[in-house]
This record gives sequence, structure tokens and C-alpha cells, in this order.
Amino acid sequence: MRQGAVGSVRLVKHHDRSFVEKRFTDRSRRDTEVLALRAVAEEDLPVPELVEIGSESIMMTLMPGERLDAGGADRRIDRLRTSAPLLRRLHELQPPRGLPIAPDDTSIARRYRDAGGPSLPLAIPPISRLTFCHGDWTDGNLLAVNGSVTAIVDWEAAHLGDPLRELSRAAWAAGRKDPRSFDALVTAYGADPVLVEAWFPIHAAELWLWFDAAGPPAYLEQLTAELVRWPSF
Repeated sequence: MRQGAVGSVRLVKHHDRSFVEKRFTDRSRRDTEVLALRAVAEEDLPVPELVEIGSESIMMTLMPGERLDAGGADRRIDRLRTSAPLLRRLHELQPPRGLPIAPDDTSIARRYRDAGGPSLPLAIPPISRLTFCHGDWTDGNLLAVNGSVTAIVDWEAAHLGDPLRELSRAAWAAGRKDPRSFDALVTAYGADPVLVEAWFPIHAAELWLWFDAAGPPAYLEQLTAELVRWPSF
């Protein structure tokens, strides 16, 4: 099946075993995912095992579980709380050499203003420290069984970045679905909510630029309507 604008994934069965093949349109993203998965392979994090690396694809073990947001809203909140210590654990690991640097927030702010997005207070917070970041810590990239997170997948956007920026991105995205998500994730992680919220405008601008470039148009329209009401939405 198609996976956003960056590639596709499919289930592969071989000798009664199931694997996931992921194909990339951008080889650098494949290289990043391989680097990240190798770096966390021996850590206490639930991640797929690399089975085969091709020129444009990778094969991984199929991990158990369903998307974090499968089921009711209360179950999702509980799973978000469970995921927070895993994110913190990732941020404590030694980053692998060669990991890409974080997105250029100055460029994001400039491109957003040039593109004519709704007015946002795009002040870039000071960097707290640089750590190993997943890059896309969202409901769709976390799998769970009942109350346990069983897999962290899609490491192609892993980078060396500010842990508060990454936590903020996850909290802002989750909070768009359910306002309770912010407190659930940030409290369980153990971060200062004020410092986390300071990154929100950057994430809003980054997502707006993504929808502007990749669509679908309905998502851009919805987000634009939300940002016009900033910060009350």
C-alpha cells in the first residue's frame, strides 16, 4: 500500500513467516531508516528487525499490534502515556554517527511566510540539547496490544535534534485529535509544558507546508482554518 509521499509498504509471506517490505522513492530516507534501526536493534525498544536491505527497499519482521489510535479515545490516551517513557528512552540513547541533522526551523519559518500561510508567532525556541530523535512519533507509527506499545516503526525521518522539539511535535499532532493528549504525553514524559508549547507554531507551519506541497487539498483547507484561529483552536 502507498505510504504518504515517500514510498510504499507491502506484506510478504515466506515459509509461514510474515515480513514487511518497505520501498522508498528517496534512497537517503532508506539509508536513514537502516542506520536508525541498526542503532536501536540491541536496545530495550520494540522495533522491527532488519532482514534484507535492497538498493531501494528494506525487508523487516512484521511487528504485532494495531495503530495506537485503534479503539476508543480513552484507550488511545492510555497508550499515549505508555509511549512517553519509550520516547524518553530513545532520547537518552547515544545517537549513531551519520544521523541527519534536525529540520532547519529558520527555513521552515521563512518558507511558510513566503507561501502566505496564516499568521503565526514563529519564534524559534532555543535548543535544549541534541539527541537521537525518531522524527515522526505519531499514532500511525506506534503499534499496541491492549495497553502495551509493541512496536515503533517508520524510522526514515530519524535525526539528531532537540528532544523537546520532537516531544512537542508529537504532543501537538496528538492534541489535534483530542486535547487531553497533550497532558497525557507531556506529563508522562516528564517535560515542562510551557517549553513544549513554545514549539507549536513551528510544527503548525511545517505541517501546513507539507499539505501545501503534497496535499490532499482538504487537509490544507482544514489546517488553514484552524491556524486562522491561532492560538484558540
